[in-house]
Amino acid sequence: MSPTFHSLSIPNYRIYASGAIVSNVGTWMGRVAQDWLVLTVLTDHSSSALGIVTGLQFLPFLLLAPFAGMLVDRFPKRRLLFLTQSALLLTALALAMLTATGVVQLWHVYALAFLQGVATAVDNPARQTFVSEMVDTEHLPNAVALNSASFNLGRLIGPAVAGLVIAWFGLAPALFANAATFVFVLVALLRMNASLLTPAPRARGKGQIRQGLRYVKGRPDIILVMMLVFVLGTFGMNFQLTMALMATKVFDKGPGEYGLLGSIMAVGSLTAALLSARRARPRLRVLLVALAGFTVSTALLATAPNYVLFALFLVPTGLSALTALTTANAMVQVSVDPVMRGRVMALYMAIFMGGTPVGAPVIGWIGDVWGPRWTIAIGTVAVGLSLVAVAVWFTRRQNVAVTIQTQRRPRLHIQLASPVPTSPEVTK
Repeated sequence: MSPTFHSLSIPNYRIYASGAIVSNVGTWMGRVAQDWLVLTVLTDHSSSALGIVTGLQFLPFLLLAPFAGMLVDRFPKRRLLFLTQSALLLTALALAMLTATGVVQLWHVYALAFLQGVATAVDNPARQTFVSEMVDTEHLPNAVALNSASFNLGRLIGPAVAGLVIAWFGLAPALFANAATFVFVLVALLRMNASLLTPAPRARGKGQIRQGLRYVKGRPDIILVMMLVFVLGTFGMNFQLTMALMATKVFDKGPGEYGLLGSIMAVGSLTAALLSARRARPRLRVLLVALAGFTVSTALLATAPNYVLFALFLVPTGLSALTALTTANAMVQVSVDPVMRGRVMALYMAIFMGGTPVGAPVIGWIGDVWGPRWTIAIGTVAVGLSLVAVAVWFTRRQNVAVTIQTQRRPRLHIQLASPVPTSPEVTK
């Protein structure tokens, strides 16, 4: 089997991946339909309202991260996933029924967004760590990358399909389709051969949350990755909000053109995920170069003069963003102690998505006051400054030499200039 897809040779992972890809398509259909509902039906293109919805979806990541991580490390992950996926199905179905009957109000969307966030706060670390129970350590980086590829293949197909369904049939059918796709994950979980899974050691006793926090505190390599991911997630990865504002308020486009933007961005994201799947080991230099590429590409996005150029610039933006996220995720998962993996990944997801409850409403306010282009430019500035801060920190505190090799093909090298005790993930 091709090195890009070698994790699919494992039966349980193959079954899981087949259900996940269908669900991912539905998830992106649901997101587009929800955003369009808020912007065009429940409000008069209010970016603040859309920012609040986005913030409420991610607020539980911040509030529940330690508790969610403890649950993931303490209970069977397959069972937790069945419960969380069932809860997500019910909330998606509720929004579809409210919309179909014509009684949906903005507060309904707010409440359901928060409930979805509660379920997702447990679902996300459970899904992230369940991969290590389906595949061995050798296949883990590849499986993490293929999960990202699946998610972004859903982003490639889902928004475009949603745009067409909304334009032809209305919002409710797109929302019902999202609810139906959760069934595929539930069926995949039931079909798995439990005897082929390798469950991680269970966390027992009191003080599990404090142990997880102490573990991360003692790992400067993980802290560095989490800091970069926090800035990217809080200020840069708000495309659910920014693309909707750019499509409706700057370029005056309809649901079909808006859905197409998500699919175009997914071309770059899917490419990044497949390239990441070919890498045997995640490296810090790949993460830093990807963040630099994100800074440049979002600067082009913010200044794009027309819809066509904006759509084209989404491809390198998706490529750089997904390369950074996949690399960061794999760096943490590969390096962490298995018994701590659930708590660490819950904290990782809280750092990545937990800034959104603050960032999304602020960015929505910026869109109302300064204009939609600034909702993208603020991410450009924030990620660029974080890279400058990391470069200064490495040079002054870690005695690191950074060189760029230009012969044959450019390569970035980050190397300790003198022996300084640190984690191997930081020096590579």
